[in-house]
Amino acid sequence: MRIARFASRAVSNAASVPASVPASVSASVPSSVPSSVSASVPASASASITASITASISAAALLVSACLTGHAQAAPITVTDDTGASVTLNAPAQRVVSLAPHVTELLYAAGGGAQMAGAVTYSDYPPAARQLPRVGDNKALDLERIVALRPDLIVVWRHGNAERQIERLRELHVPLFFSEPHRLDDIAVTLMKLGQLLGTSAVADRAAVQYRHDIAQLRARYAARPPVDVFYQVWDQPLMTLNGTHMISDVIALCGGRNVFARLEPLVPTVSTEAVLAANPEAIVTAAPGATAPDTPLPQLDRWRAWPAVTAVARNNLFTIDGDLINRPAPRIVQGATQLCEDLELARARRPKPSPSP
Repeated sequence: MRIARFASRAVSNAASVPASVPASVSASVPSSVPSSVSASVPASASASITASITASISAAALLVSACLTGHAQAAPITVTDDTGASVTLNAPAQRVVSLAPHVTELLYAAGGGAQMAGAVTYSDYPPAARQLPRVGDNKALDLERIVALRPDLIVVWRHGNAERQIERLRELHVPLFFSEPHRLDDIAVTLMKLGQLLGTSAVADRAAVQYRHDIAQLRARYAARPPVDVFYQVWDQPLMTLNGTHMISDVIALCGGRNVFARLEPLVPTVSTEAVLAANPEAIVTAAPGATAPDTPLPQLDRWRAWPAVTAVARNNLFTIDGDLINRPAPRIVQGATQLCEDLELARARRPKPSPSP
């Protein structure tokens, strides 16, 4: 608009100066200057001065046109979330609410810390996330608080937030992005998509590149190592594990391990003690408490010592990993994967050495 005012001033000034003054001069001569003075400009300069002022006004007009055209052509931002649905924003999100701890980590890693308006309980990383207004947890969202925060984007954990609550969220008519990464590379893809929605693609893309680099290094080092059969224990009462479509199974494979219950259904199947004993895993792994203490104590692995014939027990391959690092599908899963890979390498080292040939 300042450019438009400059162009209009140039034209109006020219109109207020006597016609005998060349256009190039009239644009810069105050209207209060007597015509006798303005008329005294040498005639020989008239052509070049006229061309100069015409070019200036034309350039200003072109700049105005470019600005207006740029605004007119500003396109909405559209990405596809993990359900396959399109999410469209007319402008980068400025007030974002996160409905899962891993989502909070993804948003910060994508450069959206300044746009965070609220998050659920256990959103404790990075440390700044602990100061965000709380909007409930995955079991019970505080819808009134969410409305009061005036979000322009809500990022939802598809299988972590109850379907009934999700339907209530839809009624708010706020764009919803559903996050449900299943494979390790999905984290990088999600970072880039969130960067688009936040207008922070430069930061998000760098984070995605670094994450992919770190995962590639782990894969190159461990994926082809001799396989280790792994039982990942999610819970002990009832006894629960994860199947092959869960990201933790992807981490196990990255480290050269094999999920002994990869073929079971559903995503988090219940198994019997007898089934674990029959699978005879070489390593048993579970999550340890992270930065925020859980409401209910996490399962321990000592119960398995009652079956010393199980290979994992016989070789003391009972491993715990920080739950925040292994359970959350966010960039810090690189740290959790590193711990698991080191544990499985230890399990390999504990294998009986072959007897020397006679």
